[in-house]
Amino acid sequence: MSRFQFVADNSATFEVKRLCELVEIERSSYYAWLKAAPAREARAADDAALAERIRAVHAEDNTQGAPRITAELNDSAPAGERVNHKRVARVMRLQGIRGYVKKRRVRTTIPEPSGQKYPDLLKRDFTAPAPGLRYVGDITYLPIADGTNLYLATVIDCYSRRLVGWAIADHMRTELVEDALKAAAATRGTLKGSVFHSDHGSVGGFNRSSQHPLGITGGMGDGKQGLGEEDQ
Repeated sequence: MSRFQFVADNSATFEVKRLCELVEIERSSYYAWLKAAPAREARAADDAALAERIRAVHAEDNTQGAPRITAELNDSAPAGERVNHKRVARVMRLQGIRGYVKKRRVRTTIPEPSGQKYPDLLKRDFTAPAPGLRYVGDITYLPIADGTNLYLATVIDCYSRRLVGWAIADHMRTELVEDALKAAAATRGTLKGSVFHSDHGSVGGFNRSSQHPLGITGGMGDGKQGLGEEDQ
C-alpha cells in the first residue's frame, strides 16, 4: 500500500494534515494524487483490457515475447488502438505473462591444448560392417527447472545406431564418460578390439587411460563429432 493510499483510507477517521505528517508526505502532493485518481483508474482499466488482448495472442503461441506480441496487436489495428512495446512488456510483467526465453547454449566441447592428441581412426567414416566394432560418443546437456543442467553421456554403435551405454551426472568430468563406457561394456559383454571415437575436448582427454581397461582403441576427431555438442 502506498503512503497516499494510507492517507486516503484513513482520512474519514483522522485529520489529513496529521496523517500526512505521520507518513511524511506533503498535503499538496496528497491532493494532487487524489485529483489524479480517475486517470489512474482509467489507465488500470485500459491495462486490464490490454492484458486480455495479450493473453489471447499468447494463448495461440506461448513462445512470443513482448516485441512479437506488440506486432500482432498492432497488425491492422486502428491508430487509436496501437500500443507501444514498452507498455506491452510492462503489462506482461505485471500479469506474469512470459514468452519463451532461449537459454544460453552450454558448451560441452572444450578443447584441451595440454592434452595428448590421438589420430582419428574412423577417418570421418561413422559406419561399421558389423556390431561392436566402432562406437561414437556424445554429451548432451539437459536444462532443469532450477536453472542448472544435467549432462548425459552416450555410447552409440556405428553399425546399428543403437544406444548401448549411457550415464547422467551434474558435471562433465572424465568419470561421466567412463561410466557410459562401462555401461556399454556391460551391455555388450566386452568392448575388446573396438574403436571409440571422441573429440579433442576436456572430456575426451581421458581417452587413452580409461579406455584401455575396456579394450578400446582410442581415437579422436576434430572436435565436431563424438563427445561434443549435440547440435554440431
